[in-house]
Amino acid sequence: MEPYFYEPSAGHGLKHDPFNAIIGPRPIGWVSTQGADGSVNLAPYSFFNAFCYTPPIIGFSSIGAKDSLRNVRETGEFVWNLVTRELGAAMNASAVMAPYGVDEFALAGLEKAPSRLVAPPRVAAAKVNFECRVADIVRLKSAAGVEADAWLVLGEVVGVHIAPEVLRDGVFDTFGAGILLRAGGASAYAEVRPESRLDMRRPEAEN
Repeated sequence: MEPYFYEPSAGHGLKHDPFNAIIGPRPIGWVSTQGADGSVNLAPYSFFNAFCYTPPIIGFSSIGAKDSLRNVRETGEFVWNLVTRELGAAMNASAVMAPYGVDEFALAGLEKAPSRLVAPPRVAAAKVNFECRVADIVRLKSAAGVEADAWLVLGEVVGVHIAPEVLRDGVFDTFGAGILLRAGGASAYAEVRPESRLDMRRPEAEN
């Protein structure tokens, strides 16, 4: 049986765009920022990941010029907050399309914690926070050079906060922390659980 084929520029012809479901589950970019006027924003981003070890670089893509993009342009700083299962509802509440200046921490019932090296606050209940300074902001474009309504924000991680309960003998407990990921469709999420673990070691090069 032939595979289903489509050209994205002509539409996928399915009930739901499969792109997000195939590239997933994906880490959630739960990003807190602060504008030049001091207003605070908190928003989750579906397009988020890590890009470099040294220096440690993470990035999120803003589809449309949202408040987070405005704030990082103005101040050059942001904080990434780890979303775990118990924070899923609060993360979802912070996704509301609120007017600029509305504090999503308050809307989601979340307590702020001060950062050490940057101005934006952290989500106090998050088990991990990365304090970041903006390294680059790139407007995305097509292969033909047409600019997209999307901007990739890259930040250097300059400070890391980790809750003691998710460290086991000095190793971060990826499978015990309850990390929540974004899956396909309008509402699907997935939790990283111990039973989903699979171990494979990189093969050694032959002499």
